[in-house]
Amino acid sequence: QVQLVESGGGLVQAGGSLRLACVVSGRTFTDYAMGWFRQAPGKEREFVAAISWSGGSTYYPDSVKGRFTISRDNAKNTVYLQMNSLRPEDTAVYYCAARRGRSFYINPLSYDHWGQGTQVTVSS
Repeated sequence: QVQLVESGGGLVQAGGSLRLACVVSGRTFTDYAMGWFRQAPGKEREFVAAISWSGGSTYYPDSVKGRFTISRDNAKNTVYLQMNSLRPEDTAVYYCAARRGRSFYINPLSYDHWGQGTQVTVSS
């Protein structure tokens, strides 16, 4: 059984930075492409970033491109989300997700396993 555990959320002022981490256990980490999603109250879950199994390919929506960076350390079974220049509209619960296969997708329905989420709050 695959388990994902996120950490690193918190309260930060606008313009600040946070680094989220997600540790994956239970299966071979390199069997999975990884993604980060977020969900704000009253809104649908939104794609934030994705990375292929090797880390060689990444993808971001325009809303975070240039501010967020996804990376993975396959030796540590961990995927990261570095978030810079944070804005109040980035406030949400952030989830990491794993999709079995080498390619990533932006549709949350394509992911097989999810973490419990970590709250990120950006104050103005």
